[in-house]
Amino acid sequence: MNMNRELEYMFVESARVWIPDAEEEWKSAELVKDYKNGEASLQLMLEDGKVIEHKLDPKTKNLPYLRNPDILVGENDLTALSYLHEPAVLHNLKVRFIDSKLIYTYCGIVLVAINPYENLPIYGTDIINAYSGQNMGDMDPHIFAVAEEAYKQMARDERNQSIIVSGESGAGKTVSAKYAMRYFATVSGSASEANVEEKVLASNPIMEAIGNAKTTRNDNSSRFGKYIEIGFDNRYRIIGANMRTYLLEKSRVVFQADEERNYHVFYQLCASAHLPEFKNLRLSSANDFLYTRQGRSPVIEGVDDSKELCTTRHAFTLLGINESYQMGLFQVLAAILHLGNVEIKDRDADSSLIAPNNRHLTAFCELVGVTYQDMSQWLCHRKLKTANETYVKPLPRLQATNARDALSKHIYAKLFSWIVEHVNKALVTNVKQHSFIGVLDIYGFETFEINSFEQFCINYANEKLQQQFNMHVFKLEQEEYMREQIPWTLIDFYDNQPCINLIEAKMGILDLLDEECKMPKGSDDSWAQKLYNTHLKTCSLFEKPRMSNRAFIIQHFADKVEYQCEGFLEKNKDTVNAEQINVLKASKFDLLMELFRDEEKATSPTGQTPGTGGRTRLSIKPDKGRDSSSKEHKKTVGCQFRNSLQMLMETLNATTPHYVRCIKPNDFKLAFSFDPKRAVQQLRACGVLETIRISAAGFPSRWTYQEFFSRYRVLMKQKDVLADKKLTCRNVLEKLVEDQDKYQFGKTKIFFRAGQVAYLEKLRADKLRAACIRIQKTIRCWLARKKYLRMRNAAITIQRFTRGYQARCLAKFMRRTQAATIIQKYQRMCMERKRYRQKQAAALAMQTILRAYMARQKYQALLREHKAVIIQKFIRGWLARCWYKRCLEAIVYLQCCIRRMRAKRELKKLKIEARSVEHFKKLNKGMENKIMQLQRKIDEQHKDNRLVSEKLVSLENSYSAESERMRSELNRLRGAEEDAKNKTNQVLSLREELERLKKELSATQQEKKTIEEWAQTYRQEMEKMVSELKDQNGTLKKEKDDLNRLIQEQSQQMTEKMARAIVLETQQLETDLNEERSRYQNLLTEHRRLEEKYDDLKEEMALSSNVSKPGHRRTDSTHSSNESEYTYNSEYTDLEDGSRAREDVTRGMDTSLTLKLQKRVTELEQEKQSLRNELENKEDQFQRARARDDAEFKKARGAELEYESLKRQELESENKKLKHDLAAMRKSLLGDAVTGAGAPGSPAYKVLLDQLNASCEELEVRKEEVLILRSQLVSQKEAMHHKETMTEPSVFAEDVSKLKDAGEIKQAYISLKDTNRLLEHQLQSQRRTYDNEVESLRGELQNVKEENNRQQQLLAQNLQLPPEARIEASLQHEITRLTNENLELMADDPTASQEARVNILRRMVDLMEQLEKQDRTIRKLKKQLKVYSKRIGEMGAVQTEGQTSPGQMVDEPIHPVNIARREKDFQGMLEYKKEDEMKLVKNLILELKPRGVAVNLIPGLPAYILFMCLRHADYLNDDQKVRTLLTSTINSIKKILKKRGEDFETVSFWLSNTCRFLHCLKQYSGDETFAKLNTPRQNEHCLTNFDLAEYRQVISDLAIQIYQQLIKCIEGTLHAMIVYGMLEHETIQGVSGVKPTGLRKRTASIAEEDTYTLESMLRQLSAFHSTMCQHGTDPELIKQVVKQEFYIIGAVTLNNLLLRKDMCSWSKGMQIRYNVSQLEEWLRDKGLMNCGAKETLEPLIQAAQLLQVKKKTDEDAEAICSMCHALTTSQIVRILNLYTPVNEFEERVSIAFIRTIQTRLRDRSESPQLLMDTKMIYPVTFPFNPSSLALETIQIPSSLNLGFLTRV
Repeated sequence: MNMNRELEYMFVESARVWIPDAEEEWKSAELVKDYKNGEASLQLMLEDGKVIEHKLDPKTKNLPYLRNPDILVGENDLTALSYLHEPAVLHNLKVRFIDSKLIYTYCGIVLVAINPYENLPIYGTDIINAYSGQNMGDMDPHIFAVAEEAYKQMARDERNQSIIVSGESGAGKTVSAKYAMRYFATVSGSASEANVEEKVLASNPIMEAIGNAKTTRNDNSSRFGKYIEIGFDNRYRIIGANMRTYLLEKSRVVFQADEERNYHVFYQLCASAHLPEFKNLRLSSANDFLYTRQGRSPVIEGVDDSKELCTTRHAFTLLGINESYQMGLFQVLAAILHLGNVEIKDRDADSSLIAPNNRHLTAFCELVGVTYQDMSQWLCHRKLKTANETYVKPLPRLQATNARDALSKHIYAKLFSWIVEHVNKALVTNVKQHSFIGVLDIYGFETFEINSFEQFCINYANEKLQQQFNMHVFKLEQEEYMREQIPWTLIDFYDNQPCINLIEAKMGILDLLDEECKMPKGSDDSWAQKLYNTHLKTCSLFEKPRMSNRAFIIQHFADKVEYQCEGFLEKNKDTVNAEQINVLKASKFDLLMELFRDEEKATSPTGQTPGTGGRTRLSIKPDKGRDSSSKEHKKTVGCQFRNSLQMLMETLNATTPHYVRCIKPNDFKLAFSFDPKRAVQQLRACGVLETIRISAAGFPSRWTYQEFFSRYRVLMKQKDVLADKKLTCRNVLEKLVEDQDKYQFGKTKIFFRAGQVAYLEKLRADKLRAACIRIQKTIRCWLARKKYLRMRNAAITIQRFTRGYQARCLAKFMRRTQAATIIQKYQRMCMERKRYRQKQAAALAMQTILRAYMARQKYQALLREHKAVIIQKFIRGWLARCWYKRCLEAIVYLQCCIRRMRAKRELKKLKIEARSVEHFKKLNKGMENKIMQLQRKIDEQHKDNRLVSEKLVSLENSYSAESERMRSELNRLRGAEEDAKNKTNQVLSLREELERLKKELSATQQEKKTIEEWAQTYRQEMEKMVSELKDQNGTLKKEKDDLNRLIQEQSQQMTEKMARAIVLETQQLETDLNEERSRYQNLLTEHRRLEEKYDDLKEEMALSSNVSKPGHRRTDSTHSSNESEYTYNSEYTDLEDGSRAREDVTRGMDTSLTLKLQKRVTELEQEKQSLRNELENKEDQFQRARARDDAEFKKARGAELEYESLKRQELESENKKLKHDLAAMRKSLLGDAVTGAGAPGSPAYKVLLDQLNASCEELEVRKEEVLILRSQLVSQKEAMHHKETMTEPSVFAEDVSKLKDAGEIKQAYISLKDTNRLLEHQLQSQRRTYDNEVESLRGELQNVKEENNRQQQLLAQNLQLPPEARIEASLQHEITRLTNENLELMADDPTASQEARVNILRRMVDLMEQLEKQDRTIRKLKKQLKVYSKRIGEMGAVQTEGQTSPGQMVDEPIHPVNIARREKDFQGMLEYKKEDEMKLVKNLILELKPRGVAVNLIPGLPAYILFMCLRHADYLNDDQKVRTLLTSTINSIKKILKKRGEDFETVSFWLSNTCRFLHCLKQYSGDETFAKLNTPRQNEHCLTNFDLAEYRQVISDLAIQIYQQLIKCIEGTLHAMIVYGMLEHETIQGVSGVKPTGLRKRTASIAEEDTYTLESMLRQLSAFHSTMCQHGTDPELIKQVVKQEFYIIGAVTLNNLLLRKDMCSWSKGMQIRYNVSQLEEWLRDKGLMNCGAKETLEPLIQAAQLLQVKKKTDEDAEAICSMCHALTTSQIVRILNLYTPVNEFEERVSIAFIRTIQTRLRDRSESPQLLMDTKMIYPVTFPFNPSSLALETIQIPSSLNLGFLTRV
């Protein structure tokens, strides 16, 4: 009853069904009316609109097959279909193959592969990486998914695996097996260095050349079966392989049908016959040989046989088959071709002969090394043996020809066996095999018009494989039911064991065949009669044809096959003429002898008797215990095949099988053409339909409870939804489906019978349709009401505007009336105002004139009065001055008279005094002073005279020059006078000429009148013409303006174009720079990977050596290799150790692998060395230029070093003397202590004072030595300065700068600027030389002044200090001065002064050490002196009362010195001992916990501590300490990253500290670029002695490696979250529905407890960001990391979208866009919107938009092309092909629309790669980020255990 109700519900109007069709197998039709139970026919309408009546079978009453809903069409797994039957399977495969261009489909555990006959871009390395690590149902069907499943199960279950690839010839079996092996080779090891993988893949071209041929069905058909076991070690890396072959088709060697070829290798040899090495083979075109021209198709389109031979030879070489063996193989193959051309003629009816000197037989004999006579003899004869005698019987021509062909086949079979054996030897390694994956490439079920022994064996093998397949499918079904704990009954499936028993059981077909072969007179007819008698009545699977007595029929699992008995016995015996074999054994050809060496011991027959030939399996490992010479022990071909097949089945049963069924879509090799008839035949033959039938017999549809709830939630009411979803599903399903046999409830899944999912889908669709109708009704009501309200509002608006217009008109009239009144008022007011203003102006004018007249009169009167006063003033002043002058003259005269009288009196007194002696003396004394003054004046006058004379000389010179100039001017004037005279004569002649011209003028005037008249007429004409020309000119001006405007527009366009071109060029340069940076960083990655590989090899070598020598232990090779890394010159010092290590490694690994690794390392070293070639060349030139100066300098330095060594020895002897004196003093004091001899004045006290005085004198001597040393250093400085002027270091510095800049952009920029620099250099060379000289002189003068000032200050300071402090201060000052001079020398010429600087620094270090030693000795003596003084004071306290104690006298000079040494400011340096270096590295790097440091301490503290230690080493000028500290730091960081490289926190912590250490090296390097950002205090902390630019590059490379490791950590963490969070998890619940799934496990799209969500991924991103911020990572570096994170998210999401059909839907596009918006919100919250991360998601955003936009019209296509600019054409087409509706309301994308998209995108120039490169890492940069933290303020916490560090 329930069944009838469901049928009535499903077979309703518009339901679609499948009906049989003769041409297309099945046709789709639609019911015209509902079906009623009991009706005898159905009314159907075909797709072309034709209505037919489909009658039901009156016996069975079976209804036609129902079609699946459209949303299930095109499913990845056929078992996901609701209706499982033949038409549904065929239609699903056709839709996927034709519409979606998908060639792979799952059918339960089987992968169905349809040959597209076209190369598809779905097998690249990017696709392999995408499938690696994925579950089988998570991605779209692919051969890589099967290979990944096999590889994963091998690693997970520790069980061997097998991949069984079967199908017809031309279905693609060989290609599928090849891709599976390529997948294993890629995922199990690196393809660039693992030689074993290359060997495994290299076996393919060899086996294709010797075992594949062109057939009518396939251009590269495998004519043999093979099973390849790929071996893996315990780390699941390929270590080797082994190959077994089955049924080689030997008959193809001698016969080919039309349009077929022989094996490829023959045509490859013929195509390469022109090569020199093949001349002796005597080959020519393939049409010249019988064995290669029978098929009349010697060429395959698109295949170059000569190139294929090169590939084959390369593969031979890779597998270890050397050139000589290869030429031997080709020689044997050529001999087979020549043997086929040997013509055998009839001698008579019973005998035959070969013409003498047959050139082909001669060539054959020469090639194989046998005699012509013997071979020609036994080709036409055979030897017969009886009981008593042996005789030779001639052969007829036909039998002789067959014997020749049998020999050819036998030789080829032996050659094939030899090649397979050597391929296996090359693929075997000495490493122990842990597991294997077998790939079986074997022929499928065959049935032809004439079927013989070969088809019988092939179908027998397929029966065995089908049985194994059925048992495996049944086993999996049973395990699934038991696992889910549901009741199950035994499923009835076809068991082909009776058919197998018919073939292989006792008295079976093979047994009777072998028995007949043993009979002396056995024949095919007698064998057929035995078959009829034995099986015809006893076995239902065996039948006899009606019209033949020499054939039989077997009912196979796929079809009935009729076999012809003719040739079965001969093919089963497979014999060859023994005498021919003996002739070949006697060959002188080594390879042929090797081929037939085991002939007598072979377990397989040696050839085939005359006939059509056949296939046989060639044993790889012959059984030496059997004798082939005795016929009773020879195994038949059938027996061998049965045994090998049994071994194969045992191998397959011991493994987990995986099935690949290859389908041939058509017989014409047309690309993407599908023939339903041929497809159905193959689906039946390969067991796919049997799999469907077994699945349909049980519960094929399976849903998890969560998926069922999510999909059919719409069928539930709110009250039905319970907290327990399992119970909810149970209750709802019991209501929806009343027949409980239609479903079963398991532990985690619900199992449905076939058709139930379609029934539920119909219920769901009806419910959704009803809901849609209700929604449409409501929306339409809302739209109508909205329209009514809109019309009502419009009417009200119109009324409002009309009334408003009328009111505005009334208001306008009233405004105009009021305005007119106001205008009149103001007009009248203006007229009155104008009249008033006129009157007012007239009155004002009259007043102005009158007042002006009166003012002028008054002004004139005042002016006259003023002038009279002035005249009076001047006259009165003149009179007063005259009176004053007269009075003054009188007074002066009186004064003169009085003074003359007084002077006369004084003169008399002087005359009297002059006569006295005293007066004379006084006068003489004054004269001497005056003489000296006059002498000085004379000297000054002389100087003035000299200056005047010099001025006079200069004036004379200027006068002489002026006189010369005047003379020249006079001469010029005289010449001008002569010219004037000449001009006068010319004037006279011109006057005469003027008279003559006047006469001519009168005549001309007459002519003028005539001309004026003519000119008047001409002027009128010209005016007319001018007007016309003006018009033309206006036109031309207009055109000119237009042209100018056009030119301006063009110039503007050109400017814009040039600007765009410049922008594009800039972008291209930036792209090139990023590519170069990326290439360099990839090289670093490769270098690091090779280093890790080398370390691993060294560890394996150490382990192997420890195993071989248990008592011997070695240190950690990783540590030793890391210790030597980045230590310059270590490559040379450790060369011998490295060579020995490589020798040890090669003993335990494959030789070719080692050579390849060494080659790769050599390439990297050469690439690295090429970056330094130019620098080395320049250094050589520079070294040759300085060689002479260096020699002289070294000679001078030798003497100085000897002097210094002598001084050092003297100091040591003095130190010993002091120690001796101290010991004597101690002894004296101890001896006399009792007697009180230590009192002042005693002998002991005197000895102590003498010692102290001697020490003071010694210090004075040392001071003098220091001064001497200073003078020597000054002289050396002058010598070096002289050398600086003689050399030109600019070239070297320029080369170094050029070399250090590895970027191609800067090199291009330098090359563009070379010309400008050359011109500027030529123009400014003289000026620069002069400026340099002036500046050098000024600098020297300034240095001298500063040095003088410093010396004076030092002298003043030293005079204020005690004697001991003076010495120490002078020494410190001297050392400081020498250091500064050294730094100046280094800055001026770092190359020329390097050696001198090193020597000077060594001397300074020696001097410092001696000074410190003396200082320590003096302090020790002073302390002892204090002790002794106290003792003496205590013993002599009574005698010395009131006196000053000696201790106080000693303390006074010591006190200031000690204060000066104790009170030093902290300089931001940390001092450590050399032996504490490893402890420093261990505590600060290896054992440091990043979390505690990041939380509790300042960011980058380890980097600051390391740099402060480095500063102290630089301060000490200890280059060895600097080198070892940096090397240990780098190696330790590498070691901790290798140990904990998977920990993100560790990698982030050391990335931050490495960058901080790099910034510190830049910040404190002293370069102006970095120093200008420092504070003055920070600039004082700059490195002073060493330039660490090279180490900065090394540390930068280390930071790049750490960054790449960080990205790998992030990628490893995010990779598992991305697909779940971005694609599968429903952030917006209910948007995307869940479609039915098949047997393959598919990841649920509903979030479960253990799955990732978008929120968890965002939390992980936040954790990454917060960790990096806590570690103090640079903000710019964080932005780069975030950009890389988002690129990984976008690339992985897009790649999965492109490989998953179930994800390409409209709802999934909405989900992706929402998830992307959440990522953008995260960026916005973190302030990272401008870091470029959003742009990396652009391809994913456009893919999501592509899923949501309309995809119907041409306008939609244009919009898609303009929108999806970040997606490639292949990606766009792929998404459109994969687009799958989730609900019935969505529509599929038509093929025509996809072709339109392809046509529009045809001109795009882009990469054909389908997937994005998820391994791509953006090139990283480290922008300089100086620290504001002062080094002297840093405190070291005790938790770091760095107490051995001392603050300096």
